[in-house]
Amino acid sequence: MLTGAISGSGWAVPGVMDQRGLWDGFFARHYGESRVAKMVWHRSGVNTRHGVADPRIEDVSGWDTERRMRRFLAEAVPLGKAALSSCLADADLDPVDVDQLTVVSCTGYATPGLDIILARDLGLRSDVQRLHVGHMGCYAALPALATAADGARARRQRSLLLCMELTSLHLQPADDDVEQMVSHALFSDAAAAVAVTPNGAGLEVVDFVSRTDSGQMDLMSWDVTNLGFRMGLSSKVPSVLAAHAANVVDELLLAHGVNRRAVARWAIHPGGPRIVDVVADRLGLTSEQVTDSREVLGEHGNCSSATLLLILDRMTARRDLRPGDHIVAMAFGPGLTLYAALLRAR
Repeated sequence: MLTGAISGSGWAVPGVMDQRGLWDGFFARHYGESRVAKMVWHRSGVNTRHGVADPRIEDVSGWDTERRMRRFLAEAVPLGKAALSSCLADADLDPVDVDQLTVVSCTGYATPGLDIILARDLGLRSDVQRLHVGHMGCYAALPALATAADGARARRQRSLLLCMELTSLHLQPADDDVEQMVSHALFSDAAAAVAVTPNGAGLEVVDFVSRTDSGQMDLMSWDVTNLGFRMGLSSKVPSVLAAHAANVVDELLLAHGVNRRAVARWAIHPGGPRIVDVVADRLGLTSEQVTDSREVLGEHGNCSSATLLLILDRMTARRDLRPGDHIVAMAFGPGLTLYAALLRAR
C-alpha cells in the first residue's frame, strides 16, 4: 500500500533582527513610547526574528500594496530557491524527479507566480504540476501537506511544498490598535520546504482533522488594504482554540488507535505564547512537550504557514525519533480554524 511521507526538508531566512533592538531602534518611536506597546513587545516570547525589510533601515509602513507585492516577488525568489534546493538535497532528489510543486503564501502574490518562476529557476520539468495555496494563514501548511500526500498515494507523485511568508513587508502605520501591536511584535519572515514522496523514508503522513468555528470568524482576519495586508487578532482567540483543541486531537488519534500518552512529539503552532499555554493546558502537555514550539517562536517569531515546517525540521534534525513514533502537528488561523495532522516516523 502506497503512503505519502515527508522525505526531506529545508529552509531559508533573511537577515536576523534582535527583538529588543527592534523596539529600541524603531518601534518605541513608532508607537510614541506607548507603555501598552512596550508591554506587548516584551511579553511576545520572541528573542530574534528575520525580515527582508528591517524597519530600522527601511520603514515600509507608508508603502502602497503594489510596491509591497513587487518587493515580495524580488525577495521571495532567492529565499524560495534556497529553501527548495536544501530540501531537494536532503531528500536526495534531482529537480527532474519532481512531479508537483505547491507554493503556500498569505503575504504576497504575482502572476506569473512564484511557483512558475521557481520551477524554471530550479530546473523542474516543463510538465511539472503546480498549485498555489493563498491567504489561508498560519495553518495552510497542513492542507497543502494533505494534498501532496494524497498525490503520492494516489498517483505516485513526488512533490515539493514551499511555505513562503514575508510578513515584514506588511508593517502598518502607527495607531493605538492593540491587535496591530501584537502582530508587529510576533510576526516574522521565513521560507520552509518539505519533499513528499511515495513510501519515502522519514515521516509518514497518516491523517488530518480540521475544525472551523465560523461563529468566531471575526476574531482573526488578514485584510488586503491600500497599505498592504492588515492583521486582526482578538485576545479571545486562545480561549476559542482551547475549547476545540482536545476534541480535534482526540478525533484524529482515535481513528488510528492512538491515545495522547502515546504521542512522542507535539508540534503546536506558536501563534503567540498564550496560544501555546492554553492549548498545552487543554491537551495535558508538559512544558517539555512544547519546548520545540517555544524555541522556534523565540528564535524565529511567528512565520505564519512556514512556522510548523520549521518545528518539524527541528524535531527530525535531532534524529532521535524511533520507527513507529507518532507526531501530532497543530496549527490555527482565520475561520476560526484548527488543523491537525498525525505523522508517524518510519
